[in-house]
Amino acid sequence: FIIELKVLADIGLVGLPNAGKSTLLSKISSAKPKIADYPFTTLDPNLGIVKYGEYNSFVMADIPGLIEGASQGKGLGHKFLKHIERNKVLLYLIDSEDETPYKTFKTLQNEILNFNPDLSVKPKLICRTKSDIGMDLVQEWRKFKNEVHVISSITGDGLDILVSKLIKCF
Repeated sequence: FIIELKVLADIGLVGLPNAGKSTLLSKISSAKPKIADYPFTTLDPNLGIVKYGEYNSFVMADIPGLIEGASQGKGLGHKFLKHIERNKVLLYLIDSEDETPYKTFKTLQNEILNFNPDLSVKPKLICRTKSDIGMDLVQEWRKFKNEVHVISSITGDGLDILVSKLIKCF
């Protein structure tokens, strides 16, 4: 028998390594994931309970960073992708410093759908992280058809709005 443990959460954080997933989780929940400025700091999913309102909460999962080829097993891709199957909503995090953010989003989305096409029906939100950096944004941000939520986990900008948007997803 092979027994697989898959994380069960309301919201799954999806992004490249160092997109700000662990930082976001640490700021809006009581979780204390390891945070560092190098790729693959997170090797196992971290869970956090995000409280809102008087007595309400949801569970958020910090999924380790995905890379191109993850759906074929590159970079422990299958180990990471299997946790995404059990999340109700996918929150894509894309770094403000990314020079090709739309391409990054499409790459992440393709890796997820190549792994399991049934995941296309999951609700998704897109976030531009690290907005506190104050850099000029590349034109490619305008290619997004979905609304892109702008946040800074360091300053807290946009986090309340993001939580209220996430609540409406389930």
